[in-house]
Amino acid sequence: MNVNIASAQYNISFLTTWQDYEDKVAIWVEEAAQQDAKILLFPEYASMELASLFSMDIYSSLSKQLEAMQTLHNDYVALYQSLAEQYQCYIQAGTFPVRIDSGAYRNRAYLFMPDGSVDYQDKLMMTRFENEQWFIESGTEIKTFDTEYGRIGINVCYDSEFPLLARQQVEAGCVLILVPSCTDTVAGYHRVKIGCQARALENQCYVVQSALVGDAVWSEAVDVNVGASAIYTPVDRGFPDNGILNVGTFNAVQWVIAEICLADVETVRQQGQVFNYRDWPLQTRFR
Repeated sequence: MNVNIASAQYNISFLTTWQDYEDKVAIWVEEAAQQDAKILLFPEYASMELASLFSMDIYSSLSKQLEAMQTLHNDYVALYQSLAEQYQCYIQAGTFPVRIDSGAYRNRAYLFMPDGSVDYQDKLMMTRFENEQWFIESGTEIKTFDTEYGRIGINVCYDSEFPLLARQQVEAGCVLILVPSCTDTVAGYHRVKIGCQARALENQCYVVQSALVGDAVWSEAVDVNVGASAIYTPVDRGFPDNGILNVGTFNAVQWVIAEICLADVETVRQQGQVFNYRDWPLQTRFR
């Protein structure tokens, strides 16, 4: 079964009201739905624009903004839940910093289903900024998610640079990995991009990256954001020779959309010119 997937090059904004945010997100989702997209991906920390709804002393503070944003968490979940049901699509809404029962924060990537259900993947590998300045904790579980188009996994930004994480997901049946990302340098963008392409190559699956773009000088957390969203594929027969099905214009504000067939993943794993996915265990001979 073919499906259109849409990856957002989403611009961070300074918002005046919650309604501004609802309207913005609704427009984005409607635009993707008008192009018959059924799987939508937003970037890591796209939700941080919500910090602008609070006073300057809050949105200027790394710790205070995390605490304040918890008051919007339920509305955030309800908004995307409603849009996924309305447009009968899967929405990976980027990430939201969620305070758990222990009082710690997790960088949580929610997946909203067409039937109204909700699940999530917490980021597993934390960057220096998250560890040393923001004090956001790592998640503890690698998940996979069943959809009508196939099983998918989520690697949150830096997670995509560690091959064993994605490998556990594809060995559990994943044929698509979603990578919401937030990078503040061109080098950072390329690290995630290279990670995504490597995961698509070695696992012979689709990997889709979404990039946060635009400057937010008011925010210490997401002040500079650069990158391009893309749909990456295996590098084999039946797929683009460079493994790039579609890629956005660097730093533009846009949807990047392509039609994919998740069944083609199983075909290339069985009939490809090479067997990267199947031959993975052979590496252990050289330990």
